[in-house]
Amino acid sequence: MRISRELLEEIAAHAREEAPNECCGMVAGRDGTAVRVARARSRDPSPLRYEVEPGDLHRIVTEIEDGGEELAAIYHSHVRSEPYPSQTDVNLAIDHRGEQLWPGTLYLIFGLREQEARLWDIRPGGEVVEVALEVDGDGR
Repeated sequence: MRISRELLEEIAAHAREEAPNECCGMVAGRDGTAVRVARARSRDPSPLRYEVEPGDLHRIVTEIEDGGEELAAIYHSHVRSEPYPSQTDVNLAIDHRGEQLWPGTLYLIFGLREQEARLWDIRPGGEVVEVALEVDGDGR
């Protein structure tokens, strides 16, 4: 996925504002490129987990679809750990049958400690695979 430095900084700012709790939100995209970020509230703010508030989830997904965009990624922050999906993150991405809750959607994690974002595909059965995150203006 390709993302502008500006959009990535929006996610980083959201993470800093919500600390010491994890932040969460969604990235709208077109053709593999992030076009905007939508902040969401966490249902039960915590430094150890996130869960997108259901009302925010519905509103943001509707806005993305109505705008002709796709849900490219769900983002959240890690306050104390590296930006790698925890078992809790995997559990939020996979249903009780081991299927993806949001097929085709990636997971962007911003690590506050490292000030680094990494992108993941959480596949059926809970397999975690890193995906290239190309940041415009980074030379990557």
